[in-house]
Amino acid sequence: MSDLTRLTAVEIAGLVAGGETSAVEVTRAHLDRIAAVDDRVHAFLHVDTEGALAAARAVDERRAAGEELGPLAGVPVAVKDVLTTKGVPTTVGSKILEGWRPPYDATIVQRLREAGTVMLGKTNMDEFAMGSSTEYSAYGPTRNPWDTDRIPGGSGGGSAAALAAYEAPLSIGSDTGGSIRQPGAVTGTVGAKPTYGGTSRYGLVAFSSSLDTPGPCARTVLDAALLHQVIGGHDPRDSTSIPAPVPDVVAAAKLGATGDLTGVRLGVVSEFTGEGAEPGVMAAFRESVDTLAKLGAEIVEVSCPHFKYALPAYYLIAPSECSSNLARFDGVRFGLRVGDDGNRSLEEVMSLTREAGFGPEVKRRIMIGTYALSSGYYDAYYGQAQKVRTLITRDFTAAFERVDALISPTTPFVAFPLGARTSDPYQMYLADLFTIPTNLYGGPGISVPCGLSDGLPVGLQVMAPTMADDRMYRVAAALESVVGTFTPPAL
Repeated sequence: MSDLTRLTAVEIAGLVAGGETSAVEVTRAHLDRIAAVDDRVHAFLHVDTEGALAAARAVDERRAAGEELGPLAGVPVAVKDVLTTKGVPTTVGSKILEGWRPPYDATIVQRLREAGTVMLGKTNMDEFAMGSSTEYSAYGPTRNPWDTDRIPGGSGGGSAAALAAYEAPLSIGSDTGGSIRQPGAVTGTVGAKPTYGGTSRYGLVAFSSSLDTPGPCARTVLDAALLHQVIGGHDPRDSTSIPAPVPDVVAAAKLGATGDLTGVRLGVVSEFTGEGAEPGVMAAFRESVDTLAKLGAEIVEVSCPHFKYALPAYYLIAPSECSSNLARFDGVRFGLRVGDDGNRSLEEVMSLTREAGFGPEVKRRIMIGTYALSSGYYDAYYGQAQKVRTLITRDFTAAFERVDALISPTTPFVAFPLGARTSDPYQMYLADLFTIPTNLYGGPGISVPCGLSDGLPVGLQVMAPTMADDRMYRVAAALESVVGTFTPPAL
């Protein structure tokens, strides 16, 4: 393995800016690494070799011309296949969009290009971001570099696995119910969900519009903060985008790295410290809480009584929005088209296309959502779920009157074996038990490695108030300064 693939994004950017290596050399090293290991990991759905090398050459030319480079110029990045990329396949892990090459870039992709990062390709994911293990991709599962017989988390398992396998130093994910944080936890990497509206959803293929949040993934907290700074900020093309600057997450990460949390009040969510989590996960979490206290943080227990209703509320709200959003995939305007032989009606073509194009988990959620939105059931199901969402938001508001941030385990368990939960959707959904409340509230959350259980990574989650993303970076960086970063066994 090239030493270049082991470096952080900060280190790579420094070497490129100083002329000690070239962006092309860095890019080739990561492309070689992908070629060497991705047949065992399957983190990528598409590797854009030519595009990556062209972008890298452009960075080298700019440096040679004396231009000032951004803080991540020349750094490779992998992008979850839920974001549109001009001329590069975007499938969302589904057969219904197989081979589709968008005519435009998502805002986040555009900002990555403008910052001089080098897009290596598109990463594997659960179809339409619906899943907790990346086993529901139409193109086969991604495997966890810590143990290739185990899942890398979902739905953004490809983005997390690419980091853990040293195929990329940075990646982009999207988080609807925990799909950035949960893969980060089980792969020993850092995953951050920004405040909803703090990153643009323009060009993000929608699953649940009131929940979907793109965000940064990295191997260190500072790298994640730098990537967050690049992709965040107001976008007039996104009606839900917050017209406010990104909090100074980079400064917060650097402050946290000093290991001083004096004056910071952290709330341990009592509802997330009882039954439901593996003993090894809770042991690593409790040890991390003690570490944070030693760094100067004041630890208090906080009750958020409505968090226990978050999972059922989410699985009414998200499928309902999914049912609405996925209605556009009808076999008429774009994507797959099946049965159009001139002898079938439009309705028959639409039905055949959806039957062939959507996988079982997507069909399951569409049916749940359609039922919840149907006449006579809307108020009883979707309406009630939205009321619960309001109660959960009130729990967060009350908690943040007492503490600066909340902490909990990121996931109830470590990475489980491939195939272990696919026959029981409820057991699969439990993977996001601790992450879903933050999505319903709309605030930011980050997962940072905090220990091992049975030789597999455990993540600690930090949750902060809306538009206080900097707080979570400070706490996460402080823990990282003691615990360090995690390296999986060699592939």
